[in-house]
Amino acid sequence: MGLRNRNIITKSLRYIVLIVFAVITILPFWNMIVVSLKPFQFAMSYPPQIVPTDLTFANYKEAWVTGSFGHYFKNSFLITVAATIGGTLVACMLAFALSRYRFPGRRIIFGLFIGTMMIPGITFIIPQYLLLKNLHLLNTYTGLTLLYIAGSIPFHMFLYKGFFDDIPKELEEAVIIDGGNRWTFFSRVAIHISLPAVATSVIMLFNGNWGEFLGALTFMSDPEKWTLPVAIRMLQGAHTTEYGLIFAASIISMLPIIILFLTFQRFIIKGIAAGAVKG
Repeated sequence: MGLRNRNIITKSLRYIVLIVFAVITILPFWNMIVVSLKPFQFAMSYPPQIVPTDLTFANYKEAWVTGSFGHYFKNSFLITVAATIGGTLVACMLAFALSRYRFPGRRIIFGLFIGTMMIPGITFIIPQYLLLKNLHLLNTYTGLTLLYIAGSIPFHMFLYKGFFDDIPKELEEAVIIDGGNRWTFFSRVAIHISLPAVATSVIMLFNGNWGEFLGALTFMSDPEKWTLPVAIRMLQGAHTTEYGLIFAASIISMLPIIILFLTFQRFIIKGIAAGAVKG
């Protein structure tokens, strides 16, 4: 067998493996779409259908209108946007301070933030609950938003710091010679250079806050203040579960994430690779 034939066989096997993994990855999502488009009585029919028949959008209509998902969608959107903006600003400014300023305890502060990344988030649930209770922020949008911001700071600060460390000091000195100061350098130069990190951070923050379930379930007891993940969970009954309705609601909740990823996907790998590795 010649070298050319061996290369063709190797490339073919590689494509076959990739196609198999792609099908395995896509199949559950495709099944979710199919079930969401079926009437209730045929939702879990056996054998499962690859191509849906008797399509209906009743589940989507029921989820949005009867299930008040428009209201829960608004709750999730407001909390997610506020937490994303807040987390981005705090992490960005903290990273700049740790990267460009020299003060006692700088390395210790950075080490403490990095150390919190090694602790499982679920272990903070009880202290966070007690903290919100003592601050009278339990069951409030403000309390949940502040927890999301605080929880996002360590990783995203680490991501930004990698970018800020890589900016030449001569560039900062040039801004100061031209009459600017460090705020000018931060707001007009450093942020502009770090746009891949900012875009990556915003996408990751939005995705994480949008799908967060445990904190929203624990800290928001008022049904009127539920977020989408909690509202979807409550659709599951004790004896029967309308899978078509749950899958329709889940697909509705995915739409903002899909749109965001399709819009900014080219920044994700570039931002993580250039920022986190340097850090």
